[in-house]
Amino acid sequence: MTQAKRARSKGELTRQKVLERAFAWAGASGLPSLTIGELAADLGLSKSGLFAHFGSKEKLQLAVLEYAAGQFEQQVFRPALSHPRGLPRLVALFEDWLDWIDGHERRGCVFLSAAIDFDDREGPVRDAIADWFGKADAMITLAMTLAQREGQLGCDADPAQLAFEFHGILLKYHLASRLSRRPDGRVRARAALRSLFSHHVTSPGVLSHVFPCS
Repeated sequence: MTQAKRARSKGELTRQKVLERAFAWAGASGLPSLTIGELAADLGLSKSGLFAHFGSKEKLQLAVLEYAAGQFEQQVFRPALSHPRGLPRLVALFEDWLDWIDGHERRGCVFLSAAIDFDDREGPVRDAIADWFGKADAMITLAMTLAQREGQLGCDADPAQLAFEFHGILLKYHLASRLSRRPDGRVRARAALRSLFSHHVTSPGVLSHVFPCS
């Protein structure tokens, strides 16, 4: 390995280490609290060295959001794709999303926390958060559409509306889990999802298949 390649490899490892720590920091204290100086001190790195990797606080925040999006894809989206199209995939997506909210040492979802912090601000960070939520809604809407094409949801169902309500249940669960710390949060979230589907499934047997314990 040449000296240039070794330096690049070391730089990539350092960047990865920084992003992992910054991701945990953002989940615990919020994206706005993330600064290059404090993060460098926390990691035992020089501020100038960390600045060389990201250039500004805003670019660091954007890098953390990009890293979080990759983690979400690996932990939530891709595992759901291994399930059959339709309601089984949607339920798997829902369960993995609940795990995502409860994960990160119970620090919640960085996207939901950042949305609250940046919803009234203008700039690239707010745009990146809004873009992620737009993609998430599109993903859920597509899954609802596929459930309809599979004949599990009636032809009168509106996939976009169902996606809106599906995501709403997840947002409420975040509040129940993180703010209210309700021990029955998961039970109620699952009941809400079952109720949502019950109004649109083509037969009760579909629900019995995807919610065997309810």
